[in-house]
Amino acid sequence: MDPVSIPALSPEQEELFRLIEDTREHVFVTGRAGTGKSTLLQHLAWNTHKQIAVCAPTGVAALNVEGQTIHSLFRLPIGLIADSELEQSEPARKIMNAIDTLVIDEISMVNADLMDAIDRSLRQARRRRAEPFGGVQIVMFGDPYQLSPVPPRGDELRYINDHYRSFWFFDAQVWAGPRGDAGAIRSDGLLDLGRVGAPLHIKELREIHRQSDDGFKAMLNAVRHGIVTADIAEKLNAAGARPVPEPVDGEPPIITLATRNDIVNRINQRHLDALPGPVQRARADVSGDFGRGENYPADAELQLKVGAQVMFLRNDLGARGPAAGGGPRWVNGSIGTVTRIAGGTVRVEIDGEEHDVEPAVWERFRYAYDPGSRKLTRDIVAEFTQFPLRLAWAVTIHKSQGKTYDRAIVDLGSGAFAPGQTYVALSRLTSLDGLYLSRPLRPSDILVDPDVRRFMAGVRAAGG
Repeated sequence: MDPVSIPALSPEQEELFRLIEDTREHVFVTGRAGTGKSTLLQHLAWNTHKQIAVCAPTGVAALNVEGQTIHSLFRLPIGLIADSELEQSEPARKIMNAIDTLVIDEISMVNADLMDAIDRSLRQARRRRAEPFGGVQIVMFGDPYQLSPVPPRGDELRYINDHYRSFWFFDAQVWAGPRGDAGAIRSDGLLDLGRVGAPLHIKELREIHRQSDDGFKAMLNAVRHGIVTADIAEKLNAAGARPVPEPVDGEPPIITLATRNDIVNRINQRHLDALPGPVQRARADVSGDFGRGENYPADAELQLKVGAQVMFLRNDLGARGPAAGGGPRWVNGSIGTVTRIAGGTVRVEIDGEEHDVEPAVWERFRYAYDPGSRKLTRDIVAEFTQFPLRLAWAVTIHKSQGKTYDRAIVDLGSGAFAPGQTYVALSRLTSLDGLYLSRPLRPSDILVDPDVRRFMAGVRAAGG
């Protein structure tokens, strides 16, 4: 995360930063798509005076916040942890004892069992078993309306049903007590859990920075909460029913957001095959312990041709002087067209300007304890080097998370299959004018998890 590229905080974000920085309160930061949750997290990482550790539930999410996966940081086993014994090495205990504030991104993907395992790990390592999280401040970022934990099956499902109200992080016993029966959200937005759980401040960012049209914001909010009226559905379908325009010179084709990987791969391969000339291949250079392919931030083998439509996978880290207009040449999610492949670089045209793109290095970090300074350090344990590009005639809705597009075709195929999927797709767009639908939206495409509806209704009622 480059501190120069982090936008200034809005008053709403600044107030929330001060709550996190100036208190020891546990905080859950949520909000609609485009409200600046990531901006606040980055600002916190660069400006806090506390010793923080940043983690996330998946390898890719951890890379995005330059942190560590939860399982790696806490040395937790994969799968249901339940009440199994937690083995902790001396280095791991030292790390956990040095943490003032634990920041968890994409918290909605963290299940209740893992949330309780984090609590138990910190209590055990810090020898403060009576205090939630062993006295560590917990700050969580995410939107349960967009991403959900992987649902349990078989014996794991039976265990969860016996011990938790739901599999969601907010129903973990550390917050809600056994089976989530004790909690209540107070009028000041604090989740008051009495003596059985930890109090949690739930703060919802409300100022949307991605869209400016109030009408479109209202439509997206209705999709988010699953309260789409016939009038809203008619307006969305009418806007999306327009024929997709052919790209004009200097303008890339419109990206398709689809539900499944096979649909995306088929679209991208068809377009790549239709281009003249040979395929050029760039193989990633992987060093250290970077994990398996699903943890890779880009393709292990990137296939390109001149004319290929590509999407950037990270912000521009190069600097441009005032004479060149200043600012980044591209951001994570920018769409461009390959115009040249030679000499170890790929030239990409974005908005009428051509830029030479070189391979980028993603670093995988691991926290360690420095006994000399008595502080946490972040050590680089692996590197992944590849062009920060992906074929982008199409991308999955899941991988579009966090991206912003002026125009996109939303292809829900046989139907949305996960809660929040349609909301994520539609909320990537900056305006209704950029929406194209491969087919009309159906009521069955608007999916909201009932446990999220129950929890967030309490948040809204309290004005959190």
